[in-house]
Amino acid sequence: MELRALRYFVTVAEELHFGRAAERLHIAQPAVSRQIARLERELGVRLFDRSPRRVRLTDAGRRVLGTAREALAAADRVRASARAGVMRIGTGTGQFAARLERGIDALRERAPGFDVVLVDLPLTARLNAVRQGDADLALARGVRAAPGLRVLPAWSEPLFAVVSARHPAAGRTAVGVGELAGDELRIPAGEAAVLREAGIEARPGRPAGPARDTVVEVGSDPRSWTVLPADQVAEIRSARVRAIPLTPPLTITGSVVVPLGLPCSCAAAHLAAFGG
Repeated sequence: MELRALRYFVTVAEELHFGRAAERLHIAQPAVSRQIARLERELGVRLFDRSPRRVRLTDAGRRVLGTAREALAAADRVRASARAGVMRIGTGTGQFAARLERGIDALRERAPGFDVVLVDLPLTARLNAVRQGDADLALARGVRAAPGLRVLPAWSEPLFAVVSARHPAAGRTAVGVGELAGDELRIPAGEAAVLREAGIEARPGRPAGPARDTVVEVGSDPRSWTVLPADQVAEIRSARVRAIPLTPPLTITGSVVVPLGLPCSCAAAHLAAFGG
């Protein structure tokens, strides 16, 4: 029996509505229905009476509800005990390296006795990890709000166009997005939010991989380009590409994302550590 199924069951029991339960769990409603049906088959009882107008707990459902809550509470206690002294930070492949180092050092000055685990995930999965308790905080760009989470704007970075050293614009001191519109825009995996917030409407080309792989591909193709924030530009070691400031200047906001229930003092400490 999966704890996930019990959590879905308890949420539906509290909402008495599959749609609202799905919204609260931040998943699609069919996934909730499948998990409940699987749990009912496993237990050999019906947990809910369903009709087009209402959902009600059965007698068996009411009996299971209390035990399910106890099981989830026990699992949370085990999880908290195992994670004591560990901070899990959601990040992305090849992103935030210098900021992570500074932030972790700043937090350890305040509380030296904890270990750090970096949870490397795409943006959507990164936010879900914080939402579901699998990460304590996450760093993200281009996120203005996220259901069930606190998004704390922490820093702003200029954006650069990255082109091949053989690109016609490679020697320029600045370049406009419109001047590159005829070339193939490569968007590194998980970085679409960067373009959305900056208002870049150039037509993207084929999907790209992580930023470091995208840079290699752009360096090999003088008719392609990509957009990267300043801290990722600082990590580029290839002589085959050029990073050019955009004109007019464009920026991206970086945020610290934390659970809604995190005490304000902890949220402020995270913001101070990773911001600036």
